[in-house]
Amino acid sequence: MTNQIDTNKLKQAEAASSLAKDAITQAIEQSAANTVLAQEALKQASTEIAQVQTLISQVQSQLQTQASSQSE
Repeated sequence: MTNQIDTNKLKQAEAASSLAKDAITQAIEQSAANTVLAQEALKQASTEIAQVQTLISQVQSQLQTQASSQSE
């Protein structure tokens, strides 16, 4: 049995991290002009970052499970 990394989940994490980066950039750009829009952008960034963390944790957990089943 070989370790299989779920690249689909990692691609989803990559996309979500890109969206988070864009939202943070938007928050920076709006920080002086419109704090409401900046706040919304930060909320979106936070949501995307949480999604990234979830996806990465799922992949790591899967790899750990595969590694422990190989050692048995």
